[in-house]
This record gives sequence, C-alpha cells and structure tokens, in this order.
Amino acid sequence: MQLKPSSRTFLLSGLAMAILGTANTASAAFIEDSKASVELRNFYMNRDFRGSESTQAKAEEWAQGFILKMESGYTEGPVGFGLDALGLLGVKLDSSPERTGTGILQRDRNAPNRAQDDYGSAGLTAKAKLSATTLHVGTLQPVLPVIMRNDSRLLPNTYRGAWLQSKEIDGLTLDAGKLTDISYRDSSDSEDMTVFNGGKRNITFGSGGSTSDEFLFAGGRYQFAPELSGSYYYGGLDGIYKQHNLNLVHVLPLGDGQSFKTDLRYVRSTDDGGSNVDNNAFGALFTYRLGGHGFTAGYQKMSGDTGFAYISGGDNALINLLQINDFGNQDEKSWQVRYDYDFAAMGIPGLSLMTRYVSGDNVDLGAAGEGKTWERNTDIAYVIQNGALKGLGVKLRNATTRSNFQSDLDENRLIISYSLALW
Repeated sequence: MQLKPSSRTFLLSGLAMAILGTANTASAAFIEDSKASVELRNFYMNRDFRGSESTQAKAEEWAQGFILKMESGYTEGPVGFGLDALGLLGVKLDSSPERTGTGILQRDRNAPNRAQDDYGSAGLTAKAKLSATTLHVGTLQPVLPVIMRNDSRLLPNTYRGAWLQSKEIDGLTLDAGKLTDISYRDSSDSEDMTVFNGGKRNITFGSGGSTSDEFLFAGGRYQFAPELSGSYYYGGLDGIYKQHNLNLVHVLPLGDGQSFKTDLRYVRSTDDGGSNVDNNAFGALFTYRLGGHGFTAGYQKMSGDTGFAYISGGDNALINLLQINDFGNQDEKSWQVRYDYDFAAMGIPGLSLMTRYVSGDNVDLGAAGEGKTWERNTDIAYVIQNGALKGLGVKLRNATTRSNFQSDLDENRLIISYSLALW
C-alpha cells in the first residue's frame, strides 16, 4: 500500500484505532498487557562503485524512517485472542537521479531513476494463545534459520502468512508456518517470493517461472544444557527449492570473564521441480571472549551444482553474511577473522567496536576460471546510557570489497536511531 502525503497525518491514529477499536468486547488484559513503541531511524548511505563500467559512479541517499509497533495483550479464557499492528513510513531527505539505488528509498514507478518522496505500509496480525502455544496470522517478521527478515536499511522487510510457535516443553521451541508473499525493505508492494540469484549462484529456473506464493517452514530449537543448544529447520519455496538447516552451538565457560564459543552450521538445499538448486553449505565459527575482547575465526564452504539458495529480500544464516556479500557463490570457500570490543570494560558503557575481514575464492566462473572476493567491515556504535537522550543510538558502518567478478565497492552508512515507548 502506497502512502500519499495526506495519509501520513493519519497513520498513527489509524493503527491505534485498529487495535483499540476491538477492545469493546475484549477483556481488561487485552488493554492492560498491551504495549506500543515508535522507532525513529535516520539513515545516510553512500556506495562508491570505484570506477566500474556502470554509468552510475555512486549511490548516495539520506532518509528518515518511522517504525510503529503496537501489541495488544490476550483476552481471558482457555484461548486468548489479540491483535498487533505495524506501521512503516520512509521519508526522503536527499536523493537525485544520479545517486539512487541504495535500498533505503522506493524508486518511482513512472521514473525508475528517481526516488519517491515517501513510501510505507501498514499491517495487522491476529493472534491466539493456548497455554504456551501461539498462532500469528497476517504481517510477520520471522527470524529463523530458513527464513529471516532483513533489517539492514531504513525499514525492515515483512512477510504475510501464518506462524505457529509452541514452547510447551521446557527448553524446546517448535515452529511451523506458511508465507504467501513478501514486501521488500524499499517497497510498499506485496509480491510473490523468489530466490536470490546475485553474484555467481548459477541458479536457473524451469518453465514454471522463478516465483512462488507458498513458502512452508517447520522445525525447532532445543536447549540441551545451559552451554549447549541445537536446532533443525526445514524451509521450502513451493516448486523451486527445499532446504534442511542444522545448527549446533556450544559455549564453554573458562572462568574470569572468559569463554569459548563453537557455532557449527550445515544447510542442504535441493530443487523442488522448478530449478536446478543443489547446494551444501557448511560453516564453523569459533569465538574466544576475554573481558571486553572478542576474537573470532570462521570457515565457510559451498559445494554442489549451484550456490546457496534463500528468499530474495530477506537475510540468511550463513556465517559469512556481511554488510555487502555473503560468500555463498557456487563452490566458494571463505575464511573470516573478526575482533569485537565492548568499551564497558574500560568504563565507557554503550560504546562498541567490531571489525572483520573475509576472503573468498574457488568460485566457479566456468571458462573464466576462479572467482575471488574479499570484504572488510568496521562498525563503531554508541548508545547513550543516561539523561534525556537515554537510548539514542549512533552507528557508523564502513565496508570495502574487491572482486575479480563483481563490482568493487566502498560503502559508508550512518544510522541514528531512537525508540520511544508510547505506553
């Protein structure tokens, strides 16, 4: 749904009425347990294409985002019912036809090289709860190994469908659901889903096309012990691909503010009759923490006839998913080193640093030989801890990537965010 300028005035009040208007027949808990917040997100992004053959030298835009979340409580009785609402609005602050394409603004339908002045969407989610089992139907933002929302730009992407989650057994979380369409992070439209096929994935599609309106998922996560957890999830885009995802995480306490974390991931993706998807993805991350320091090393390997498959517009669970690349091309092998520091250890709570480097090679380029890519990221973030501006966050993200088969890029993002509880 596209928001006209006149609609902006009524966005908050309209969503509030959607929830509170149902309260006439609801119990007190429906209102008393409700909560609402609005996140203000100011986003600047500059992507330099480093003299590529493209006619566009850079993408540079600045925008203001508003993310309104309202969650009701549940009515009383054996089965409780509730209603949630989500409102998303992005407003252009700076852009031009020569600098569009950052992914933080929606392009104009009639002039694709121009960004719209504003865009947004609103969604409702009906919910029901029986004991420790919940059902959500409507607008969804799952963060599961086989289906993840993307929240790396001005506004997050959303899905529509149904999601059943059960926590009846201590330590065990079970999930199952069906998604029917997606709304991209820089769009106000709902669309059928497809597979991300950038880089050298080498995924092809049959006569049935590349899109589907049915994504099924099911699986669960179990906490075997305080230090050990494991999960298995299935995800399938009807007629295109099927996927099995396994994850095992162990944290070994070493005493005196020290720990060693092992994170192992394996994903098997195959076709579902309408593509050539065939991929094995293995990843291993090892992190040693000492006080405010975190030292990480990782290895990721792709094998099979294609690269890694996941829903375009969302995120994925690869260990080498970075700011620009995910190193999921056909036959790609990649290595990661990372360093984190929490300045609370030096008496500066709220300030943090992350820097990492990933190098990938062995990409199948056919007759062109072997593909290679490297990427370096640095994030510096600060969240104000006290005073009138408590909770205000500032993050600077820098990325550089070089490749012999993709564009060379230098990128900077500046994000200023503040969440305000409405009640």
